[in-house]
Amino acid sequence: MNATTKHAPAGNDFKELKARLKVTWTSGDYDRFCRYMERDAEEFFHRLGITPGTRLLDVGCGAGQLALIAARAGAQVTASDIAPNWLEKARARAAQERLVIAFEEADAESLPYQDGQFDMVVSLIGAMFAPQPDRVAAELIRVCRPGGKIAMANWSPDGFVGRMFSVISNHIAPPGMPSPLLWGDEATVRRRLRDGIADLKFARRVYHFDYPFSPEEVVEFYRVNYGPMTRAFASLDAQQQEKLRTELVNLWSASNNAKDNTTKVDAEYLEVVATRAQAIETRSRVASSRRADSLAARIEEGASNLASFVQSLSEAEWRAPGSANSTDRRTVGVIVHHVAAVYPIEIQLARAIASGQAVTDVTWEVVAELNAKHAQDQAMVTKTAALELLQRNSCEAAAAVRAFTDEQLDRAAAFSLSFGAPVTAQFVIEDHALRHSWHHLARIRAALGR
Repeated sequence: MNATTKHAPAGNDFKELKARLKVTWTSGDYDRFCRYMERDAEEFFHRLGITPGTRLLDVGCGAGQLALIAARAGAQVTASDIAPNWLEKARARAAQERLVIAFEEADAESLPYQDGQFDMVVSLIGAMFAPQPDRVAAELIRVCRPGGKIAMANWSPDGFVGRMFSVISNHIAPPGMPSPLLWGDEATVRRRLRDGIADLKFARRVYHFDYPFSPEEVVEFYRVNYGPMTRAFASLDAQQQEKLRTELVNLWSASNNAKDNTTKVDAEYLEVVATRAQAIETRSRVASSRRADSLAARIEEGASNLASFVQSLSEAEWRAPGSANSTDRRTVGVIVHHVAAVYPIEIQLARAIASGQAVTDVTWEVVAELNAKHAQDQAMVTKTAALELLQRNSCEAAAAVRAFTDEQLDRAAAFSLSFGAPVTAQFVIEDHALRHSWHHLARIRAALGR
């Protein structure tokens, strides 16, 4: 269970991350890009049953596709986004149609609105891309009035867009934030929207991408107009760009339902509709620890990165050795299942240390025996089974870590895996539950030459 540690951005690093995200989302031509997504945006809006006069906030509005639909239906619309250039495009469209919409530059993690100001708070494939999801969730809840609604549409990890992001992530470094696709996982959303919510409903929906041109032209359309794709290509040299282009064309072509020279692809997303409680209940535990939240987010990020990479592997790669180390001949599949399976054990060890209890009976010899037995038992594990366990156990581990207080994180006790040294619960979490997925992802990449 050794690994290298990657910390979440902090201080100046976090400011740099936010700056990079703003550059990403102001790149390309999102106004042109979103025109092909308006039909399903209308379907999403009409399912919400919004009546004229509803005070609606659209968070991460982009070039205004959902805000314009809501204003046409008679809602009193405020819309916010971090990209000033697309807000200008949205204002121009609203003026052309003589619609009154307040388009404002704002961060989803720190909305400039009063508590309970809106009857309905919506985000259509927008707020999910902010780097601090727990702050986003808190803000969505805060600005919604008691009894009001919060609605989101978020790409799912296993859907077409999730697979497309996986292809991209194989060519560029992860951005140093929890995967946006975790907003498409029900268990994660339940955890994020737990406080101040009276009711929470989910539905799996399909976004219909319908382009009047070929998959090859779709990839070029995305490269030119979709910010994340524009930035991804710009970061690669000519040879890498061609490889990425080929992989994306193959993905779009394999998923294409059209029989002519057009492109029709179905992309799954998670529809979330939450009802704001009349009053936010006081949480049973001590005030939330920012350190615990950060640790949990990094656990989620590591598991998501591993899952995204694994989803793109062939069956031959899944059965290939997952380490260049000649003494470790476990397959990629066995190693991924191993990472998933030990989360509960790693959390149990952290909890013991957090309670001041010394851990003396877990040695590296015991770990080696457990790993050998696991490899034998799971020799034929399937990718589906391993990924399901990885998602479930990593989410449960992150939720468990968020329950730690600062006092518990700082408590130290003797730990046999650290040769009896008294280490803190936070160290145990970082050295095992957190970095385990990062460590094995790096080894798998090296073993596969990817």
